[in-house]
Amino acid sequence: MDYELFIGDYAYSSWSLRGWLLFRKLDIAPKICLVDFHKAKVADQLADIAPARTVPAMRTAEGTVIWDSLAMAEELHSRHPDRGLWPTDPAARGLGRALAAEMHSGFTALRGECPMNLRTAYCDVTLSDATHSDIARIETIWTHARRLYADKGPWLLGEYSIADIAFAPVAARFAGYDVTLSDVAQHYVETHLSDPWFQEWRNMGLRIGETLTRYAKPFDTKPWPGSV
Repeated sequence: MDYELFIGDYAYSSWSLRGWLLFRKLDIAPKICLVDFHKAKVADQLADIAPARTVPAMRTAEGTVIWDSLAMAEELHSRHPDRGLWPTDPAARGLGRALAAEMHSGFTALRGECPMNLRTAYCDVTLSDATHSDIARIETIWTHARRLYADKGPWLLGEYSIADIAFAPVAARFAGYDVTLSDVAQHYVETHLSDPWFQEWRNMGLRIGETLTRYAKPFDTKPWPGSV
């Protein structure tokens, strides 16, 4: 089955990272269509796949356009139920869906104040109370999942799933903005940073596209905490 995947800048597009990781987990290579954040409005560059106006978006072999990362995840799971996007255990799958949905709809303070930037890591970052509240909530739900599934593997539900794909850009934000975390949460962030798929995406972000100054923040910088 052939897919087209429309993604934005590798270094900055957190939602695009999610869409790309879905296909890496499925071991499917879609046709990649890169939307240039520096060139024109995203919606204008997606005119041929309306009504999509954001990235990621995908077009299936039969021409169906799906323009929301969580909808993409669930549709791909439905089409490829044996590829492990969700666990077969209903209790783990239910928890995973709750985790992914909360990420998808929440944590707006963190997302707004700390946009993903895989080209830069900051130190001595000052964050708002609202963002600290988001961070605390994320630590709570990560710790809950790890307490239940720590014996199954290093990811939220033990094995890698859509829940981890949903939180991959959050791990990148925590790493890039020098966020102090509990031991459990920090270990989970480091699991993402050492993941070969995450590293592959970040390496593309370092090589492809321009540095966009609108993502810069007024903090001192430091070396990226994960390996390249």
